[in-house]
Amino acid sequence: MDQTLAGKCAVVTGATSGIGQVVATELAKRGARAVLVGRDSARMADALAALPAPAFGAHSAYLADLSRITEMNRLATEIAAAEPVVDILINNAGALIARRELTEDGLEKTFALNHMAYFVVTLGLLDRVRAAEAGRVIVTASRMHGMARMDFGDLQFSHHYSSTQAYARSKLCNILFTRALARRLGPGGVTANALHPGYVATRMGADDPSWFGRLDSWMKRFALSPQAGAQTTLHAALSEEGGRLSGAYFVKSRPVEPSAAARNDADGERLWALSAELAGISAEV
Repeated sequence: MDQTLAGKCAVVTGATSGIGQVVATELAKRGARAVLVGRDSARMADALAALPAPAFGAHSAYLADLSRITEMNRLATEIAAAEPVVDILINNAGALIARRELTEDGLEKTFALNHMAYFVVTLGLLDRVRAAEAGRVIVTASRMHGMARMDFGDLQFSHHYSSTQAYARSKLCNILFTRALARRLGPGGVTANALHPGYVATRMGADDPSWFGRLDSWMKRFALSPQAGAQTTLHAALSEEGGRLSGAYFVKSRPVEPSAAARNDADGERLWALSAELAGISAEV
């Protein structure tokens, strides 16, 4: 995975801390121009300043609240206007929301940030990824997807909200989306793959006061470092396997079979259509 990325453009959401920051830094070390996406201006400035200089051009950064559909669309439009080619798109931003919150669009916030942002930003940049010689779309999912099932009758957890279950379902959505995208892309050209980074000590869930949040806080002393957790993302972004397989799910840098619910392609198609409807965009790619 030591190939040069000189002249390549890599977009990384959630790039101001944790896995996203490590991934952006590692890609920049290989010569890529990193396009950072985050929501905190101070952390963004620090992350941008810490990047090694690219082989060509300059790194760039965008601030966006990716729980809002208007912001998802604005971000994709602005990046598309600035970047004629996106070689690597890494959807990494995400959160575990302690209490049920609704966004300005009326969406449950975990679903909005962890799934809808991936869907809208990816579709908004897909033409730019297709313009690359061998573009890659990478989606950060989680092994927790195996705890979830799709419930289209209550996708927004309007009854019996659980932060853990909302997060797990959003990660299930990530894999269903990735597989649906891979089917649409077809063989050759752009690949779309999902991954589980491992149990990583990041800021995610830091504000969760539930028993799960307290347990998670305690367990993080035994978790992987962000550097270690970034390795599977880097494998998907840089390896020959990541450029050959599409619709795969990687764990510890190896393709594995996700849960039966994640392999339900009918649910994937239903989720795709619903996501496009919620975002007010075309379902065609």
